Amino acid sequence: MKIKNACILIINGGSSSIRFSLYAADNTITRLFHGKIDRIGLTDSTLTYNIEGENQKHILPISVSDNKMASTHLMNWLEKKVEFASLKAVAHRIVHGMHHTKSERITPELLNELRQIIPYDLDHLPNEIKLIEIFLQHYPKLKQVACFDTAFHTTMPRVAKLLPIPRRFDTKGIQRYGFHGISYSYLMEELTRIEGSKVAHGRVILAHLGNGASLAAVSEGKSIDTSMGFTPAGGLIMGSRPGDLDPGVVWYMMQLENLSPKKINHLINHDSGLLGISETSSDM
Repeated sequence: MKIKNACILIINGGSSSIRFSLYAADNTITRLFHGKIDRIGLTDSTLTYNIEGENQKHILPISVSDNKMASTHLMNWLEKKVEFASLKAVAHRIVHGMHHTKSERITPELLNELRQIIPYDLDHLPNEIKLIEIFLQHYPKLKQVACFDTAFHTTMPRVAKLLPIPRRFDTKGIQRYGFHGISYSYLMEELTRIEGSKVAHGRVILAHLGNGASLAAVSEGKSIDTSMGFTPAGGLIMGSRPGDLDPGVVWYMMQLENLSPKKINHLINHDSGLLGISETSSDM
C-alpha cells in the first residue's frame, strides 16, 4: 500500500506501557493503525495493534525487560511498516510540562529542561524522555513535538495553583499543576463541535475517567480548577492511586512498615486506589 500523504506518529509512553497511533495527515486526519506494548518488564509482554478497516486485533508476544528495550522494539517494528517511509513528525504526550502553555517542538534545550524536572514526575518523564532519545538517535532530522498534559491548566488563577503549605515551597515549583490536559482539550473541542461555542464557553465540568481519573472546572473555555494537584496521584480515587489522602496516613505507613521514600512512592502510585481496597483488581 502506497501512502501519498505525510504521516504523523502519536506516542504515549507510560510507566508499564507504550501506546501509539499512526495518522495520515491531509486536509483531514485519518488513523491508519494503533496499538500498544504493555506489561513491560513482565514475562507476558505483548505488542498489540489494530489496522483501521480490519475487524481483527493482532497480538505479538515479545520479551522486553524495561522501557528502553520496549522503545527499541517499537522502533524496529514501526520501521517494517510501509507507512513509516512517509513519517514526517512524532508527537509525544509529556505528562509534566511545568509552566509550558502549549505544545512545542522538541529541541536540545527543551529535552535538557525535561531531564532537569524528572524529580517532579518520576513515574512518567524518564520513559517519555527515553522514547524521544531513541527517535533522536535513529532519525535526528525527524521533527518531534512535546504535547504537555499540564498546559491546559496553566490558565488556572493563582488561588487554584497554591497549595496550603509554607510559601517558600511555592518558589521551588511545588504547586497545583493539574493533568489530563490533552484529554480536556479534546473534550472542549468536541463540546464546541456538538453544542456550539456558547455552551462551551459557559461554565463546564469535565471528567476524565479511566485508570487515572480527574475533574476540571472550565469557565469561558479556560481551566479554573482541577482535582489533581502537584502529581497525578491526587484528587479522585483511581485504579491504583489513592486520590486525596490525609498526609498523616502516608507518614504513619512509612513508620509502621519502615518504608523508604521510593517504596512509599510505589505504594501510592501502583498499590493503592481500587486495587488497594479490593486487593484483587484496579478494574471498576
